[in-house]
Amino acid sequence: MTLLVAALYVSAENAQYQDVNYSVDDNRLTAEVTLNPKVSGELLIPETIVVGQNTYTVIAVGDRAFKGCKNLTAIVLPQTIQRVYRSAFDGTGIMLDKTNWADGCLWIDSILIATDKTIKPRFVVPEGTRLIAAGAFQGNKTIQRVELPTCISRIDHETFRDCKNLQKVVIPTSITSIGEDAFTGSGIYNNEKKWKKGAFIIDDCLIATNNDLPAKYIFKNKIPIRLIAERAFANRKNLKSVTIPATVTAIPTAAFYQCENLTDVIIPSTVREVGNFAFYNCGLLKNALLPRDLERLGAGVFYGCVNLREQVLSDKIEVLERATFFTCRGLKNIILPSHLRRIDAGVFAGCSNLEAIELPRTLTFLGDQAFAGCAVLRKVVIPAGINSLPKQAFQGCTRLYRIDLPDGLYAIGDEALDGCLALERINIPKSTFRIGVRAFRNCQQLRGIVLVDHIHMIEQEAFIECKMLEEVQLPASVQRLQSGAFAHCINLQKVILNASLKRIDDGVFYNCRSLREVQWNDSLQAIGAEAFLDCKYLRTPVLAPAVEVGKNAFKGCR
Repeated sequence: MTLLVAALYVSAENAQYQDVNYSVDDNRLTAEVTLNPKVSGELLIPETIVVGQNTYTVIAVGDRAFKGCKNLTAIVLPQTIQRVYRSAFDGTGIMLDKTNWADGCLWIDSILIATDKTIKPRFVVPEGTRLIAAGAFQGNKTIQRVELPTCISRIDHETFRDCKNLQKVVIPTSITSIGEDAFTGSGIYNNEKKWKKGAFIIDDCLIATNNDLPAKYIFKNKIPIRLIAERAFANRKNLKSVTIPATVTAIPTAAFYQCENLTDVIIPSTVREVGNFAFYNCGLLKNALLPRDLERLGAGVFYGCVNLREQVLSDKIEVLERATFFTCRGLKNIILPSHLRRIDAGVFAGCSNLEAIELPRTLTFLGDQAFAGCAVLRKVVIPAGINSLPKQAFQGCTRLYRIDLPDGLYAIGDEALDGCLALERINIPKSTFRIGVRAFRNCQQLRGIVLVDHIHMIEQEAFIECKMLEEVQLPASVQRLQSGAFAHCINLQKVILNASLKRIDDGVFYNCRSLREVQWNDSLQAIGAEAFLDCKYLRTPVLAPAVEVGKNAFKGCR
């Protein structure tokens, strides 16, 4: 099994719209402004962009998006912007123009972008501020006290990092998330009184932890903890168990990232969201019972949790995001939400002990590699709402002997069933018009297959190494067999070519050493190199002079 690990971290693709670069997420139909090193003048960022057939909502300005654009003099950001990442406007004409600054702050459309040494030591962020950019106060040595307004909901990454003289931040209850390293290296962070048993706490927010954290951690604070910052417990190797208080409603991104010795997490019923990679590579984690009212389970939440045994997922979850249970080798049983709509890329990839899965009827989308490497999975029924079996969907499911495909399925993607050694038969729906590259490669027990009339081409190595396949009859619609389509099908004995077939590419039937009969047609125009090489029982045919025959096409034939 070849796992596209990098693709599981991000689903975004690069795109350009009106000379501005974006990354777009096809799953969520969102867009983020990315690196634009040469823009100049006045720029308008729209609320939505159209790329291909899709409309994407612009929600973020990415890290260093316009850094160094000295000729960028003005920009309008839409109301849809939710985040402005670090250094997005560093070195721009906007930042160099002092008329854009007020009271030591750089503002763009009610967004606080950056601060300088002229800021007041005690600063009240005004109501009406849409958001504060990541790193907006970073390294500011003037600031001592900051009061945040109730109109913002997030303190972003590195917002107050290395503010050496910062001693007080008033965090309103409107704040629902705090980013990684938001206070690292600040005066308040370095204040020992703010640390309690290895935890850095501001009022009712747990910001970070250190190695003094007890192995069994139970939240105890005069003020109940309502909020945990991103990566708050990350890399705490001594942590073995944790009890999250009932005052918490969300476990944030990477909260317990690589807590290698964490075995037990008690999650209260109040939690409605578990963020991306929350328990990434917690290899000893066995018990993490999710609340029945959970509404979101983020990407890669249990990535690499090899000892996780079973899960029952809340019926309120409609999407399983990328790599949720990636390489959870110990996972044997899981009950999916009854209203699940999507299973994104790699959700169960590498779950080598997953014995069975019941896909709900509401499911309309399967992502690439959704079940790749589920080595003991034996039977799957694909719901009627799925119209395409994606790339590598069941690659390496070596014990999968049956898969039921629904009427309306139009495509079987590249390597979708590659390496399904036990697959004996498959009914391809009449609606199917594409069988992808290496779609059935090395399906060693596949004995029969009925190809339907909508298929125009058998793609490269689609059935290579299907060693038990005995007969192939091409439907009337097929006009081309691509290279290696049936190579190494060592028990293939009979091939019936349809009347419309025009091309047999290189090596299509290479090493089909049991092939004895081919029913030729009159429309054939070309046979590629080594197309029938080493088909030792096949008699070399007498073809029309117009047929182009490649080198060694029939070498080794009778």
